[in-house]
Amino acid sequence: MSGFENIDILDIITLVIALTIAIVGHEIAHGWVAYKFKDNTAKNLGRLSINPIKHIDPFGTIIVPGLLYLTAGFVIGWAKPVPINGYTVIRNGGYKAMILVSLAGIIYNFILVTISFFMIKTGIFQADLQKFLIMLMLVNLILGLFNLYPIPPLDGSQAVEYTLRSINLHKIASLFSSLQRYGMIILILIIASPLKDYVFYPIRYMLEMVKFAL
Repeated sequence: MSGFENIDILDIITLVIALTIAIVGHEIAHGWVAYKFKDNTAKNLGRLSINPIKHIDPFGTIIVPGLLYLTAGFVIGWAKPVPINGYTVIRNGGYKAMILVSLAGIIYNFILVTISFFMIKTGIFQADLQKFLIMLMLVNLILGLFNLYPIPPLDGSQAVEYTLRSINLHKIASLFSSLQRYGMIILILIIASPLKDYVFYPIRYMLEMVKFAL
């Protein structure tokens, strides 16, 4: 898909459903793992619900990633961030717990990639469901890999920060954390420049590898 000339409404519906499952589940995973370390913040606000209405940011969950996928071939999106009380998580599980909370959404995405891949490989599903599974797998793969990048405010950056804190490099961690305010600007500059071809090459490579495996 490189433009709007031949848009199929079924493709749009499939993409929206796949994005909702990927992005909303990603956020719930953060809150659920935090809850396991006795942080009730997300639970008390109803943010562990699978009801997508509680999580969807219409602009970030549907419009932006949908347009990017249809016009540029990649997906960047977000749901309403699940609130996490880092102090509570660290108190009950240490910095390793916060690393796990940070990576929980990515782990969720990769689990869906694995499940979708093996379901596709069985070949027992009808064409439309097979198409949905492929979309679900690719969207989750892109989202999971993208969030691994150590660029604030992506999950990878939080994992790096708390890894640094876990080995007592607090000054470096604080310096790294201070980049949060510039993170979105950095991402936009990368995406809007030729740098994206190099920075996001691993994502394209993995997509090609998965498509070849199918």
